[in-house]
Amino acid sequence: MYRFFIAIFAFNIAIRATTVETGSVQRWKTVKINSRSRRDFIKKSALMTASLGSRISTFVGPTTRHTNMIAPSTKSIIGNYGPWATSLRPSPGRLSFRNPAWKDLSDWKEKALTKAKELIASPDIGTVPSVRTEKKYVFDGLAIEELSWQLPYGNRTRAVILKPMNAKNRLPGILALHDHGGKKYFGVDKIARTSTQQHPLIVDHQRSDYEGRAWANEIAKLGYVVLVHDTFTFGSRRVKYEDVEGLPSIPHGTLSDERDIHTDNTYILEYNQWAAEHEHVMSKSLFSSGTTWPGVFLAEDQVALSILAARGDVDPEKLGCGGLSGGGLRTVYLAGTDSRIKCAVCAGFMSTWDDFILHKSYTHTWMTYVPLLPNYLEFPEILGLRIPLPTLVLNNNQDELYTLPEMEKADHILREVYAKAGVPRHFESAYYEGPHKLDIHMQQKAFDWFGQWLL
Repeated sequence: MYRFFIAIFAFNIAIRATTVETGSVQRWKTVKINSRSRRDFIKKSALMTASLGSRISTFVGPTTRHTNMIAPSTKSIIGNYGPWATSLRPSPGRLSFRNPAWKDLSDWKEKALTKAKELIASPDIGTVPSVRTEKKYVFDGLAIEELSWQLPYGNRTRAVILKPMNAKNRLPGILALHDHGGKKYFGVDKIARTSTQQHPLIVDHQRSDYEGRAWANEIAKLGYVVLVHDTFTFGSRRVKYEDVEGLPSIPHGTLSDERDIHTDNTYILEYNQWAAEHEHVMSKSLFSSGTTWPGVFLAEDQVALSILAARGDVDPEKLGCGGLSGGGLRTVYLAGTDSRIKCAVCAGFMSTWDDFILHKSYTHTWMTYVPLLPNYLEFPEILGLRIPLPTLVLNNNQDELYTLPEMEKADHILREVYAKAGVPRHFESAYYEGPHKLDIHMQQKAFDWFGQWLL
């Protein structure tokens, strides 16, 4: 997710001087520097994270203690508690398909999905809501529909449909998942463009993260019906400051007067900072409610997927999803647990639990975690629950959210489970030079992958 909430830590990214190619894993030279505003945000934001760690006594198949312990003298973000923390998880996890106890794919998948869904604890939000069409028009060579729907909680969800003009037959559908980006004031607009007028903060965001493109528009032009929606706590679904009560006073003077406009940069920047500081409050409340942040994302993304699949212009047997960063995280949980997603692309969100434990939890938001799930599955194995369905993972060599060795370990794990399932060609990954991004080269790789499996 977004590399933010860092006040004390200063990044010193080691730039790899050469590129390598190993097997079918590609390393591309597509170096790109992030904008000044994004790096300033990293330096100015802070979040204190806390671990939730209790053990489960359930035993499924043989397991061993975790052997990937760092030497006691090696430092980590939790000091010399690092080796102990990494040793708490069985390796492989109790429901890992890598565990030799699991021979039959369908038997493993049934049990692993059941446990994963139990722990993700996605809330029941009822039937698919009625959808209201707010506006229809043509822009950028696309037929665009502005939609909204009301979930049982929170503000109405804003969404857009993008599809080729004059399309007559049913088309494959793509659920395009927007990122986090440290910009909760915005959602849909981060990856879609519906007007010649864009907010300057969105222009900057698309330039730094997507090489200046609205990728949802670009893939729609290739022959897809694309749905982009605001998800929980973003854009139309954001927590409004004026609705919050009971917290200690926070010196964000301009936020006392909610201004739901796209013209006041000062207000939006202050709101985004406040929203970042509010994440631990929301996360603790969700845990106390018996759910998780990934669970809420999953529930809302599945509603959007159902709305997309029910459209008369969409082929419900040809659905895909993908996204960068926070959108990559949402892809992990949605594509991993919902078999309606026939093709998935996860960009900028793949590593291991050890990476979060020892190195990088402070670069991630509270939206990442499902307590106790690490006892059963490695992080990439959440996405691996979808085997044998096609999956592409895109990484950046200098992505400051992760360490490269742990990204490579995650890649190896996914290759292993796809090979064991007998479908090694259904998984691909690629590595690109540069920091956290989904640039044009990466977008093209994603578009080609969707085209291979959906068109």
